[in-house]
Amino acid sequence: MNTHINNKISRIITAVLILIPATMAGQRLGALNQVIDLGQVPFNQPVTATFDLVNKADKPITIIKSHSSCGCTTVDYPKKAIAKGSQFVVNATYDARQLGHFYKQIALYTDADEQPVRLTVKGVVVDKVVNFVGKYNYKLGELSVDRDAIEFDDVNAGDQPTAKIHLMNPTQKVAKPMVMHLPPYLQADLSPTKLLPGQSGTLTFTLKSEELDDYGLTQTNVYLAMNPGERVAPNKAIAVSAVLLPSFADLTDWDLAMAPKLHLSVGTGTNEVLDLGPFKGKKKIRGEIFIINEGQSDLDISNLQMFEPGLQLSLKKKTLAPGEITTLRVTAIARDMQTHSPRILMITNDPKRPKVVITILCK
Repeated sequence: MNTHINNKISRIITAVLILIPATMAGQRLGALNQVIDLGQVPFNQPVTATFDLVNKADKPITIIKSHSSCGCTTVDYPKKAIAKGSQFVVNATYDARQLGHFYKQIALYTDADEQPVRLTVKGVVVDKVVNFVGKYNYKLGELSVDRDAIEFDDVNAGDQPTAKIHLMNPTQKVAKPMVMHLPPYLQADLSPTKLLPGQSGTLTFTLKSEELDDYGLTQTNVYLAMNPGERVAPNKAIAVSAVLLPSFADLTDWDLAMAPKLHLSVGTGTNEVLDLGPFKGKKKIRGEIFIINEGQSDLDISNLQMFEPGLQLSLKKKTLAPGEITTLRVTAIARDMQTHSPRILMITNDPKRPKVVITILCK
């Protein structure tokens, strides 16, 4: 048995050693962008993607050949040895002779290893380039955008909704925008990858809801840089919020009949409002909301959050049996108030009312 185990360990070590050169070789040529989106490309007008690379090895490297996924893409690369630490470019030209989306892969083989460095060119060939016709009412750094905030409302677990920001380069410089400080649950894709002076593009955010930690509201700021290497600054911030709800898609009619049923003392289900009245010089004003479970099973209040600062919340019970009542106490603090109508978000397991937004009026 010991001999068998030793042989197995030897095979594993040998396999790992075989993989090490390929992994290291893949890091010897580094690309600033391994994927370049060319955006809208006019039909029958060849277009070129320029990849910026660097030789990270401790010796010169020579690219010995390239391979593209089809004959419609040609590749131009340095034919001489590339000195260690040197930066260089590789140009990939697509002939644009076919309408529709394209996704072309390029492999660069070097004398350092048999494993290639892979690059990708994508875009869409169109009869006529169609630009955004709306207004760019906001600025993020030097770039003009149509909005500076993204909201993903009423997202069910497992969904991957998208939202777009249209942007334009109003400067006389070439821009290669990138989004900084992206959390794991957000993906950002820019088309095209490079914006010439006066050119417009689209920034698409995808919410990966499976990466969110909990039901309810998640808020963050990401930052749009005009070019790689820029610093984060408040004037480049994009506010992103998401409200994740539990999914009830698999419930049967019997499940729905036996479900909990939320009732609030401040509204009918479409317009929940608690009016605390004016501060009149007071530092704090208070009010109460009665929560009743009118259903046939336990009502769970899984999350209770504030959209804006200035409120303090106190909930006596988070789980209510059928017919049970509890109290939500709301305190408005004058010095922290940023709006006269802050909102509260409540997430429940009532299939008909998983999300409740309560507006608090205080003047």
